[in-house]
Amino acid sequence: MTAAPDTRYPGPTLTTRVRWLMKAGPADYMLAASVAATSLPVVGRYLEPLGGATAGCIWGVRHTPDFMGAAVKSWFTPGIGAVKKQQRDATASITQAALHGVVPPKALEVTWPAPERTPPVWKALEHRRNVYRSSVRYGDSPTQLLDVWRSKELPVQPAPVMIFLPGGAWVHGGRILQGYALMSHLAEMGWVCLSIDYRVAPHHPWPQHITDVKTAIAWARANVDKFGGDRNFVAVAGTSAGGHLAALAGLTAGDPEMQRDLPAGSDTSVDAVVGIYGRYDWEDKSTVERARFVDFLERVVVKRKIARHPEIFRKASPIARTHADAPPFLVIHGSGDTVIPVQQARDFVQRLRDQSRSVVGYVELPGAGHGFDMIDGARTGSAATAIGLFLNEVHRNQTLAGAQAVV
Repeated sequence: MTAAPDTRYPGPTLTTRVRWLMKAGPADYMLAASVAATSLPVVGRYLEPLGGATAGCIWGVRHTPDFMGAAVKSWFTPGIGAVKKQQRDATASITQAALHGVVPPKALEVTWPAPERTPPVWKALEHRRNVYRSSVRYGDSPTQLLDVWRSKELPVQPAPVMIFLPGGAWVHGGRILQGYALMSHLAEMGWVCLSIDYRVAPHHPWPQHITDVKTAIAWARANVDKFGGDRNFVAVAGTSAGGHLAALAGLTAGDPEMQRDLPAGSDTSVDAVVGIYGRYDWEDKSTVERARFVDFLERVVVKRKIARHPEIFRKASPIARTHADAPPFLVIHGSGDTVIPVQQARDFVQRLRDQSRSVVGYVELPGAGHGFDMIDGARTGSAATAIGLFLNEVHRNQTLAGAQAVV
């Protein structure tokens, strides 16, 4: 197998350093100082969270106008309370309707969970009862750890597998508290779920994030049978930045530029993808919100300018990587998301449907905001049910296809 040309960044030159000093702002200096602190002897490794916290603050400042605008609208719009209640109450019926044509009608005749007032994050300890093994190493880095979620008793046949990728604006990649309701639901359905940590900016610039994700997929393909999982069926799901990584992983199986840490020939394909309030376009600067996002990528995540290196941003954009052989996709997004506006999901789904030969499902939750699966009990149950139905259908179809091929 011919090795791909090494296109990795060779490092800053004197010219680029001078240019940076002339254009950098206070946030850039804070970020650079926090990253530099990690190189100090003895104490440096303990200061790494400082860089992530600084990067998170930069992200928060950029989204403050969106947060404030949404809050004002929520507080002062006449009749907004009744509208929100109507949207919450319609979650199950709208989700069910969105799955028609994706899941057989008979499968949709399940009892859909009633809206809950309790935020899902408050039930974290209850959900974690389905954690079978914690902090399993999937790579050589101390950060490359995963939790195995599964029921104590599995069927005789190996269970289908779902890898969950947490969000965190590409500056936080921790598995704690994220995806608990979904993984608990799937574990009770007989699935094996792997919730991973991955390395993040600013200490580990792009593409380290996707490289770690690919490493986890390859690990699952080679090792998940040790935990009762089926190495022949591995799906991937993620929220926010994790939704971006899940979509990109699903569309770039075997891409050597995104799995440099892996031996040649490693299997990084996935059988299904679920993107939950993800960001699917790293290039578009057509709106104020999107321009702020690209600026954040340039300063914190990629650390290179899109004007000078457009190919990096294009290759990292799932919407630019769609193709006919894409795996089945389910995209879930809230119409009230002020962090990643819903148009991102709509555009991505349309591009997928135009090109992919596989099924593409889309559930748009009315009024749901970013992070609804952690704070919004009215919508989380329906979303988890929809994901379970979708993944079960993809797995069932693949199993039937395999059986027919054998016959």
